[in-house]
Amino acid sequence: MVFKRLLGSLGVGGPTVDTVLTAGAAVPGGPLSGQVQLTGGSSDFDIEHITLELVARVEAELEEGEGEGVVVFDRFTVGGGFRLAEGEQRSVPFSIALPWETPVTELYGQGLGIVLGVRTELSVAGAKDKGDLDQLIVGPLPVQEAILEAFGQLGFGFKSADLEYGRIGGTNQQLPFYQEIELTPAPQYAHTVNEIEVTFLATPGGMDVVLEADKRGGLFSGGHDALTRFTVSHDGVHHQDWRALVDGWLRQLTEHRSAYPAGSSYGHGDPYAGNHSHGQGHGHYEERHHDGGHRSGPGMGTAVAAGAAGLAVGVVGGMVAAEVVDEVGDFFEGDDEDEGGDD
Repeated sequence: MVFKRLLGSLGVGGPTVDTVLTAGAAVPGGPLSGQVQLTGGSSDFDIEHITLELVARVEAELEEGEGEGVVVFDRFTVGGGFRLAEGEQRSVPFSIALPWETPVTELYGQGLGIVLGVRTELSVAGAKDKGDLDQLIVGPLPVQEAILEAFGQLGFGFKSADLEYGRIGGTNQQLPFYQEIELTPAPQYAHTVNEIEVTFLATPGGMDVVLEADKRGGLFSGGHDALTRFTVSHDGVHHQDWRALVDGWLRQLTEHRSAYPAGSSYGHGDPYAGNHSHGQGHGHYEERHHDGGHRSGPGMGTAVAAGAAGLAVGVVGGMVAAEVVDEVGDFFEGDDEDEGGDD
């Protein structure tokens, strides 16, 4: 979906910008290409820079309670330093690399309710306009798809997916938010857990798989969350028995009984004090009892649920510094009322 917008900061007669992404889903860590198409205005303009921002709708805890907003999670300058003549049409091609932790928005061609976008900022004669906004579609890496497929083969179902503002303690998470994929339990685990939540933290060298089980309480005990993390490689995806590996992870997660000290929390400090080997890498385990600190989550199986909304940001020296705000900006809703018309 492409939105054209008149350069609002320059008013009538300013140039227009229309960013067109190459068709098809991108993948985390992979290239994102396309063209920024410019049309000159009623006079010549000096284009100082063309910048692309990667934005996401993220859920966060605000002072007033739960909220949603838009976070900028990366920023690329793809052109600039030229004069755009009156009425001139110019196309600026680009190819950028997505962050490895970029959330997955679809599985098997079905949307997961995760909303990402590419926003184009045009700087002309000292004035900046963030006009064009395009939806970004991201599919899973082969190892992510293999793990989710294994969950499906074991009988787990997709419940929901979302993006949570914050960081996961004990990991090398780079983005200011993480994706949660929430699964309904397979029959053989239904007596043990209410749901399983999956988070992927990919890097060029491999990927952390964070699993959380919302464990059912017993006759004399309340329910609690169990948390574990495993590291896998991008290599040898087609030579691994993922169903057996994931089943082993789940058994380790659901059958473990030694709780960690109270005060360990998801997203603070290092909850991964334990070390358990299994399959392709090492795992870390934590249990904690329900005390209002339970993280909400996502889910991916083979079906899809929707959900999303807004937040805000600042970028410092190319590094992302995300900031939650109370206002929810237009994000693929009502943002196409532009004078330039729609494609």
